[in-house]
Amino acid sequence: MEKEKKKLSLASQIFIALVIAIFVGLLMQNHAEIATDYIKPFGTIFLNLIKFIVVPIVLLSIMSGIVSMKDIRKVGSIGAKTVVYYLCTTAFAIVIGLIGGNLFKGFFPVLSTSELSYEAAEATPFMDVIVNIFPSNFIAPMSSASMLQVIVMALLFGFSIILVGEKAHSVAEDVDALNLVCMKCMEMILKLSPIGVFCLLCPVVAANGAAVIGSLAMVLLVAYLCYIIHMVVVYSLCVKTVGGMSPLKFFKEQMPAMIFAFSSASSVGTLPINLKGVQKMGASKEVASFVLPLGATINMDGTAIYQGVCAIFIAACYGITLTPAQMITIVLTATLASIGTAGVPGAGMVMLAMVLTSVGLPVEGIALVAGVDRIFDMGRTVVNITGDASCAIIVSHLEEKKEAKKA
Repeated sequence: MEKEKKKLSLASQIFIALVIAIFVGLLMQNHAEIATDYIKPFGTIFLNLIKFIVVPIVLLSIMSGIVSMKDIRKVGSIGAKTVVYYLCTTAFAIVIGLIGGNLFKGFFPVLSTSELSYEAAEATPFMDVIVNIFPSNFIAPMSSASMLQVIVMALLFGFSIILVGEKAHSVAEDVDALNLVCMKCMEMILKLSPIGVFCLLCPVVAANGAAVIGSLAMVLLVAYLCYIIHMVVVYSLCVKTVGGMSPLKFFKEQMPAMIFAFSSASSVGTLPINLKGVQKMGASKEVASFVLPLGATINMDGTAIYQGVCAIFIAACYGITLTPAQMITIVLTATLASIGTAGVPGAGMVMLAMVLTSVGLPVEGIALVAGVDRIFDMGRTVVNITGDASCAIIVSHLEEKKEAKKA
């Protein structure tokens, strides 16, 4: 009998690349510029390839998902469940962040705040956010990767194909075929993941290795504890009770996407791996194709936890104690802002500026955490994409039960 060599899974390859990147990055701390100049560009090439395929995947997968449902009311039902789930888990996330921040408040280092300065990115007015969701031409949303506008385009075209009916049958088949072509292209790009992860993470460790274990170690620790608690408690309960799936199975299958998200710090970049993973877990293709691209754009549970922990941390550094009313304001602001600032580069920082302003905390305090924002971002991206996956499993299970009742 010939024994075939068992190939390492993509998750194992990515994990090995992550460990090697941390080890090499720590060795290169005194030569961080070499890692930045000669290793990071290959990571950037990999991210560029991911970004290149993400827009057509979001557009075509949502269109394909809508067309396969053949019923606009069903799309509305799935959309309502998805948005409600995302808003509820985001509210839970910010509460967990605030509780964690308050429990460890006494351990936060007392820092000098006299020379702090941070220029906050201007938050987009609410009505402008609403207007900017709707595209003014066909090409711009795709060239600028404006995900909310791409989603609106996909919804409009998907609904139109359903309404035209039998005459658009060939168009529906073409959309499905193009979606399959994009997925195959994505598979080829994902085979480069271990190299991409190494080249992205190594320069970050080389540049920040020592700083991470410095005065901000405690606030990073608290944030990561809250990230883990939110995933283990909230997502496990939701997946078990509403999604009908074992949390252990869920996290095991979700691991490749989580490792990639941690390395790349990009929710949208992780979308292709997440799509593949949730379908492997049993989520229907039509639901996953709708829920995940939407979640990558508006679901920001990890970012919400970051808001809560950092708000408490910054308040403690300035000697300010937040009142219960201010904490409720933070919960509401962060939950609603998670949709309004989605897709904005550095969305976490923009949201934090909005949250601090809403409760009268000095925005300059962001300078305290700005230096290690990338380390925060890696963890919060893992939470964001895991929340997207849990929503796909839950909505898919609810739709299956609904169909079974009708039958």
